[in-house]
Amino acid sequence: MKDINVAIIGCQFMGKAHSNAWANVNHFFDIPFKPVLKVACDLNEKTLSPFAARWGWQETETDWKKVVERDDVDVVVITTPPTVHRDIAVAAAKAGKHVFCEKPISLNTAEAQEMYDAAEKAGVVHYLNHEYRRCPAIALAKRLIDEGKIGRVFHWRSAYLQSWLVDPNFPLTWHQRKELAGSGVQAGLNSHCVDLARFLVGDIKSVVAMMTNFIKERPLPSADAGTFKAGSSDSEEKGEVTVEDAISMIVEFENGAQGSFEVTTFAPGRKNYNYFEIYGDKGSLLFDLERMNELEFFSAEDPEYAQGFRTILATESCHDFVANWWPPGHMLGFEHQFHHGVVDFLAAIEKGGSVTPNFKDGLEGMKILDAGLHAAETGKRVDIS
Repeated sequence: MKDINVAIIGCQFMGKAHSNAWANVNHFFDIPFKPVLKVACDLNEKTLSPFAARWGWQETETDWKKVVERDDVDVVVITTPPTVHRDIAVAAAKAGKHVFCEKPISLNTAEAQEMYDAAEKAGVVHYLNHEYRRCPAIALAKRLIDEGKIGRVFHWRSAYLQSWLVDPNFPLTWHQRKELAGSGVQAGLNSHCVDLARFLVGDIKSVVAMMTNFIKERPLPSADAGTFKAGSSDSEEKGEVTVEDAISMIVEFENGAQGSFEVTTFAPGRKNYNYFEIYGDKGSLLFDLERMNELEFFSAEDPEYAQGFRTILATESCHDFVANWWPPGHMLGFEHQFHHGVVDFLAAIEKGGSVTPNFKDGLEGMKILDAGLHAAETGKRVDIS
């Protein structure tokens, strides 16, 4: 098996999830390359060395520009805040590196277009990590839709609800600053919902929306504050929150279906509630990430006396990726979807093909996210085109 040298840029919450996948994927899957964890890069020198030692990265670096220029790096994994996704991805592609990028793809549509154009021009494999596409239960939903089991789709309903920003004393992390995040829950959470809607139902034609900001100022963060993590700051100085805390969108799909998206980080009791419903003329599908191994399926073609939602436990070996893990009935978790992305990404490199979702999917998704923000700002219906 040939080695493939990997660099990761960004070594915080998502850096951990990606490192776990790259370090362990060859233990469970027959893949065409053996990943070599060559270099880890992060601005925080204090946490970088312990991170690299824990996950097995051979070297460390604080300058991402040096990383993408290295001759001994084949793949660049980007897990930084979105503010530098465009710069790193474009530079990596121009240097001939394959790019594995965390969502959201960028700060805006223009940057996403640059990333897609650069990757296509360079002929490298590019992947955008909307990991939920590779949840076996969601892959099953896609199969049932493609096989016509729910017929013509009429409705998509989705919600992504979290609660980690309800406390007004939670600090002003980068997620709440437009210059670093692009937008708030629209980019951070609704990007997942929009990607799944495109994957399962189809392209979106137009959008109307409303959004709000519940807390205008927050305490400045300590160095160790981050996603879901308040850190140790007791600062009384505050900074302005410049992104939305919640957004609701109503959309029309190209195929005529209607859809709704409700997203917030102000839903007490909801830690990571990613939920969708799909209704067609022959049946319905329901999914809840907090029960990620299950898919609810209703078939109107069952005899009337036996109709009702059935729970399919997608842990049998017939479901995507499952045979490589545990015996039937043994649960998969959040981390496994990252492994699945690596598997398909490496297969695309070997075959000289492509993998989805990629930067094209990210671009199309960002058009919808930007249109939603514009619709909320103007109070008008916005066509995606």
